[in-house]
Amino acid sequence: MEFIKEEIEDMSDPEPSRIKHEDTEEQTDQIEVKEQQHKLNDINKLCDLKSQATKSKKLHTCSQCGKSFQNKGDLNTHMRVHTGEKPYTCTQCCKRFISSSHLKEHLIVHSDERPHVCSLCGKSFSRLNNFKDHQKTHDGVRDHECCDCGMSFSSTSHLKRHQRIHTGEKPYKCSYCDLSFTQSGTLKSHERLHTGEKPYHCTQCEKSFRDAKGLKLHLFIHSGEKPINCDQCGKDFNSSSNLKEHLEVHSEERPHVCCDCGSSFTTTGDLKQHQRIHTGEKPFTCSYCDKSFNWSRHLKSHERVHTGEKPYHCTQCEKSFKDASGLKYHLRIHSEEKPFNCDQCGKEFNSASNLKVHLIVHSDERPHVCSLCGKSFSRLNSFKDHQKSHDGVRDHVCCDCGMSFSSTSHLKRHQRIHTGEKPYKCSYCDKSFTQSGVLKSHERVHTGEKPYYCTQCEKSFTRLSNLQTHFKKCCT
Repeated sequence: MEFIKEEIEDMSDPEPSRIKHEDTEEQTDQIEVKEQQHKLNDINKLCDLKSQATKSKKLHTCSQCGKSFQNKGDLNTHMRVHTGEKPYTCTQCCKRFISSSHLKEHLIVHSDERPHVCSLCGKSFSRLNNFKDHQKTHDGVRDHECCDCGMSFSSTSHLKRHQRIHTGEKPYKCSYCDLSFTQSGTLKSHERLHTGEKPYHCTQCEKSFRDAKGLKLHLFIHSGEKPINCDQCGKDFNSSSNLKEHLEVHSEERPHVCCDCGSSFTTTGDLKQHQRIHTGEKPFTCSYCDKSFNWSRHLKSHERVHTGEKPYHCTQCEKSFKDASGLKYHLRIHSEEKPFNCDQCGKEFNSASNLKVHLIVHSDERPHVCSLCGKSFSRLNSFKDHQKSHDGVRDHVCCDCGMSFSSTSHLKRHQRIHTGEKPYKCSYCDKSFTQSGVLKSHERVHTGEKPYYCTQCEKSFTRLSNLQTHFKKCCT
C-alpha cells in the first residue's frame, strides 16, 4: 500500500507550482514597470520645477538696447559692447577683447594652427566658424540678407561689414590720426603708413608692402599676369579696381571737376593728382635724394635712376626701360607708329611731349639765349648742346672711329656714316637720306618750294646755304 501511495504521489501534477512561479514573475515585471513610471514621473516633476524656477527667475535686461539675459555675468559681458571696455588683452599682439572666450579663440591665430581644412580647395582655417562660412562659398549658400538693399552674403560678419555702407558706421579709429574705417584690416594697413611697417616681402626682389593685397598686385609684375579683362576694348589688368577705374574711360563721363581751372576727370584719383598742380603739393619724396614728386609713379620711375633698375623689356630688341611709358614710346620705333600730328606743318611724332617741344618752332619763341654769342634756341637741350661748343666739351664719342661730339643727336647722325642707315625717305622718289634737314631740302626740288628769300633782289632759294652764298657774291 505504501508503494502504491508513493507512486501516486510521484504521478501527481507539477503544473500548479509552475503556474504559481510564472505568476510571481509577471507580478515582479509589473512592479518594476510601476517603479520606472514613478521614477520618470519624479524626473518630469523635477524638470517642471526647474523650468518653473527658471521662468520665475528675474531676467537681467540691458538698459541701452533692451536685450535680456538669464545670468548677470552675461549681461555684464554684453554691457562692454556699449562701453567699449575690453579687459582681456593678448600678450602677443596687444589686441583686446570683451571676454576671455574671445581671447582664447584669438590665440589660435598666433599658434599657426589651422585644423579645419576644406576638402574641395585645400584652404585651411584656424576657426571653425570661418571654415563653415568658407564652405558656403562652394555651395553657393548666401543665407544672410541685407534688409536695406537685398544683397546676400555667406556669413554674418560679411553682412555686418556691408551694412556699415548704409549706416555710415566706421568703428575702427586710427590711433595716430583722426581717420576711421569700416574694417579692421583697412585700419591695420592704414596705421602702417604711420609706423612705416611693411611686413609682406616679395621673395623675388627686395620690395616690401604694408598689406597682402599690395604684395599680390606686385607679384603680377614678375609673372606678367593680367587676369582681369575689359570686355569693351580687350585691355588686360592685374586687379579689378584698375579695371573699374578704366571702365570710366568708355563711359565718356567726366564727373569730377577741378574748382580751380574747370578741368574734368573720369576718377577722383585723377582729379586729386591734377589738383597738386594748383597747390604745388609734392608728397612723394625720393629716398636717395631731395627731389619730390606730385605722383607716386613719377617717384618710382625716378628712383630707378638711382637703383639702375629697368624692369620693362622690349621683346623685339635687347633694350630695357625704367618705366612703362619709356617702353611704350620705344615700341613705336619698331612699329613706326607716330600718332601725334602737328596741325601746322603735318609733321608726326611718337609722343605728345615730342610734339609739344616741336610746336615751339612754329611760335618763333626762342627763350634760351647764349650769353657768349647771342644765339637763341627754342629748346633747352639744343641750348645746352650749343654751350658745349664754347666750352670745347665733346663728351659723346663714336665707338667706330673715335670722333667726339657735343650732343647725342650729332653723334647719332654721324654714326649713320658707319651703319649706312638712311631713315629719312623721300615721299616723291626712292631716295633716302641720313638727315631730316637734307630730306626737306631735297623734297623742295619736287614741290618747287623756295622758302629762303633775298631781301635785296627778291630771289628765292630752296636751301639756306644757297641764300647765304648768293648774298655774299651778289648783294654785298
